[in-house]
Amino acid sequence: MYNVVHIDEKCCDGSSEIDRDGNEIFSGKIGIFPFIKREAAQRRSCNRDAGTMEIKSITSVTREIIRSVLINEVIPSIKLKWPPSCVGEIIYIQQDNARTHVDPMDQDFRAAALSSGFDIRLVCQPPNSPDLNILDLGFFNAIQSLQRKSCAKKFEELVLVVQQAFADYPPRKVNLVFLTLKLCMKEIIKIGGSNRYKIPHIGKGRLERIGCLPQQISVEPTLVESVVNFLSAS
Repeated sequence: MYNVVHIDEKCCDGSSEIDRDGNEIFSGKIGIFPFIKREAAQRRSCNRDAGTMEIKSITSVTREIIRSVLINEVIPSIKLKWPPSCVGEIIYIQQDNARTHVDPMDQDFRAAALSSGFDIRLVCQPPNSPDLNILDLGFFNAIQSLQRKSCAKKFEELVLVVQQAFADYPPRKVNLVFLTLKLCMKEIIKIGGSNRYKIPHIGKGRLERIGCLPQQISVEPTLVESVVNFLSAS
């Protein structure tokens, strides 16, 4: 799980990592890359002259655009920020199953992903399972909450505010969302792969304050056995 980078049309995120002395090795935040374009204003307005370059959002995100962002933004950021001790191990980039997303065997992606000693692979999350992507599970809401504290009047300002909110998000909270992801996985196992479950709450804030926050979620042997039997019968 710690070698999975979760991506969506908003953010890229992984789990943070610290050393034995509590020093941060990896923040868990790969990056946030706005889908924007710069165009010259067609008409004059009270705020700017015709011909002034403006930033506008890309409203139709195609496979080609996503491939470009993966190759030119996401992969270089992973290579820059990934803990050096883990270089060479498999890193998975998890995307959802949208039609516009890149094929895991895309040649251009693979060429970039396998360079410089890295082994980065693209995988798709199970369909209809938003809780298996930490961005949908909690990270987007947290970033939006931080962003709303600032009052952006222009689109350019909004881009900067969102980027700052991403930068300000504490790495320890990234790990809390990953813990929720593990809890959701256990619930999914309990009900045989369905998504009809409630997101469990264990009081992570309280457990963290008293130093009892778990890093791993235990799964009972009987539950593992039931899953093995279920898969064998499928």
